[in-house]
Order: sequence, then C-alpha cells, then structure tokens
Amino acid sequence: MDKLRVAKFKIGQVVRHRIYPFRGVVFDVDPTFSNTDEWYDSIPADIRPSKDQPFYHLFAENSETEYVAYVSEQNLVPDNSGDPIRHPQVDEVFDRDDTGQYRTRSVDLQ
Repeated sequence: MDKLRVAKFKIGQVVRHRIYPFRGVVFDVDPTFSNTDEWYDSIPADIRPSKDQPFYHLFAENSETEYVAYVSEQNLVPDNSGDPIRHPQVDEVFDRDDTGQYRTRSVDLQ
C-alpha cells in the first residue's frame, strides 16, 4: 500500500525556491509527479527530485519575468516576506486579504 503524502504547502501560500531565485503562489498541487517524462528527464540527474512527493504549480516570478512553474516539495520553502506576487494571473484566481494572504476567489454561479 502506498504511503499517503500530505502536502506541506497549501493553495494560496507564497513560497520560494530553495536554490533558484524565484518565488510564487501555489495554485494547484499534485500528490506525486504528474508531468511529462521529457520534462522530468530535462532536469540534471544529480539534482533530479524524486517523483514520489507532492509537486506544486506556481504563479511564479523572478526579478525579470512572470511564468508558471512546476516544483517539487523538497525544493520549496515558505516565503514570509509579505510582498505581493505580481504575476498577472494571480488576480484571476485569488483575492489578497488584509493580512497579505491569498484566498481563492469565490465563484458567482448566478
């Protein structure tokens, strides 16, 4: 039986990469790796993460641009800077509350 993994980070949480200079807000979580083999194989073998851990979809940014990133849990840490994420899709999915936290926008079904 597979061990149930609980994601360390939640939807709306701001995180940063442990090694590379980028940060982002989590908008989806895969319990284990769920991308293409080509994507996985493009990561150098000496730093390739295990597939058996949560992977996070991020609205990400670095000092130059905004993009969508797919990152293993082992390579993320919380970002407690309080700085907003400038990615243009953030406002489509999240509202930022008075404390600076991102909350999923409610959908009006009328």
